[in-house]
Amino acid sequence: MKKILFLLLLSTTKCLAQIYFGSTASMYVKNEILFVQQNINLEANSNLYLRNNGQLIQGTSLSSTNIGQGKLSVYQEGTSDNFEYNYWCSPVGNATAVIVGNESFGITMLNQPTTATLSNPAAIVSNYNGTANPLAISSVWIYKLINANNYSQWVFVGNASTLAAGEGFSMKGTSGTDSTNPEGTGIVNNPGSAQRYDFRGKPNDGTITINLGANNSTLTGNPYPSALHLNAFLLDSDNVAAGGIAYFWEQDKTVNSHYLAAYRGGYGSYSPMSLGVDGVYVPATFNSYNQDGTLNTTGLSSSLSIPRRYAPIGQGFVVFANANGTATFKNAHRVFTKEGVGISQFEKQTKDTANKTDNNDEVSAFQYFKLNTIIDNKFTRQLALAFLPEATDGVDIGIDALNMDTSPPNDVAFQIENGNYVIQGVNFDQTKKIPLTVKATTNATFKFYIPEVTNFDTSQSIYLYDALDQSYHDIKNEGYQITVAPGIYSDRFKITFTSETLGVVEVSGKQFIIFQDNSKNSLKVSNPNNIAIKSFRLYDILGKVVLSKEELGADSSFSFSTTGLPNGIYIVEFLTTDSEKLTQKVVISNSIR
Repeated sequence: MKKILFLLLLSTTKCLAQIYFGSTASMYVKNEILFVQQNINLEANSNLYLRNNGQLIQGTSLSSTNIGQGKLSVYQEGTSDNFEYNYWCSPVGNATAVIVGNESFGITMLNQPTTATLSNPAAIVSNYNGTANPLAISSVWIYKLINANNYSQWVFVGNASTLAAGEGFSMKGTSGTDSTNPEGTGIVNNPGSAQRYDFRGKPNDGTITINLGANNSTLTGNPYPSALHLNAFLLDSDNVAAGGIAYFWEQDKTVNSHYLAAYRGGYGSYSPMSLGVDGVYVPATFNSYNQDGTLNTTGLSSSLSIPRRYAPIGQGFVVFANANGTATFKNAHRVFTKEGVGISQFEKQTKDTANKTDNNDEVSAFQYFKLNTIIDNKFTRQLALAFLPEATDGVDIGIDALNMDTSPPNDVAFQIENGNYVIQGVNFDQTKKIPLTVKATTNATFKFYIPEVTNFDTSQSIYLYDALDQSYHDIKNEGYQITVAPGIYSDRFKITFTSETLGVVEVSGKQFIIFQDNSKNSLKVSNPNNIAIKSFRLYDILGKVVLSKEELGADSSFSFSTTGLPNGIYIVEFLTTDSEKLTQKVVISNSIR
């Protein structure tokens, strides 16, 4: 009785230097933080229960020295769908008597809660589908991804306990419901929208390092039984090789199939921007895939909006390394933040809980807006442009997010240092032009508009500049739709903040006269000032070059046959030897005689 009373007294205290649990002893932490400065010793059959947003944080700056065969128990909810993946990272590992520190994890350590302190081990099955009650988990879908650049490099884990601390894993959900209400709070194990799992094992602690390879992807996640300050992890100077961006798998919940060819999913991108802000998240564009993992077709955007600044217990995510090296999770990255919509949210259908945080992390604001592009009325690509004084026009780690889905046949992205990005940060300048890359493999229609503006001057205009005809289009209030021919347009479309070309000398029409003579099927040019012309291009309305000629010289007149061209509107473009562009719309009607 003395041992039990001792622990009950301790349970009212939040901060401890270190803690020892004797055999069969237990502690119940509900809706509170338990802070232990050093290690935890859990003797066999002892238990530490974290319930109702209860979390454990430890203070050592070194590797874990937790020990013992006793177990920490903590809940987390994932999807209740046999066909949808969640990406996980376990907060616990195996509890072996003689091993000090973090140990490996396997799905055999997942349990079905029956009361506030008791659980039944989940059944591990080898068929495709899991069930909610009794809880059964399919081992078929348990994989990990380490330093991979190809779909075939996913590593099968199954029911083996081989997931090192910090290694993420994929797992599909369950079917059915489970009305068990283990804590008496009215929240059941599975109401049909989320599946609760009880993670039981030795609590992970201390520094946890993952190895990274340049231009490779690694599935990792929050490895602790507390929330993780994701910004702190991504922006840590020791973790530069991780690239500074977290990518989250999203999957179309309406597709009920285990066949890869039927999957529709993609990666949402989270940029932390800086330590004291909420960062920016753009959702995935849902693509479908062939059996070898290559893209089949492109689908709708998920439109998912989930706060990512704090990663909740168990949340997995992918990092894309920009160099060979390592990334290290630290106790300094841990924070007590209660999970709930708007603060820290696991990627699932969640209950509408209050937005609460008990950390002292102040939130500062920054300016950004999101650009949506509807492509062929089939799917939406969302981009985000942020404004920070420390941002450059080059690639900034922790700010600019690379486009992880580069294979859609028709797409749009920011162009930074010859790469395609879905999030870009710049230092705001009203004269700045932000280039977009538009890719089309067929004749494709792109509709650009601004759906969201945050902390941005409401009076500031936002335009899309089309260099083909030097036109400006108000995408903040109206949007702009254009159909383009197949090709990659890397210098045609730009985001601007003024509708005038600043500092560019133009040649007036009186000095350079362009005229379409439809009676003679001829495009004629009068050049009375003998301006030296470097090149000529004639574009159709889709932006395809239909006529061209180089090094025309400084003749006083030019003539180009338009015989055989379809009737319609065309754009004439002349480039002078001084790099001035002279453009004009003409109407070609070859039926006139």
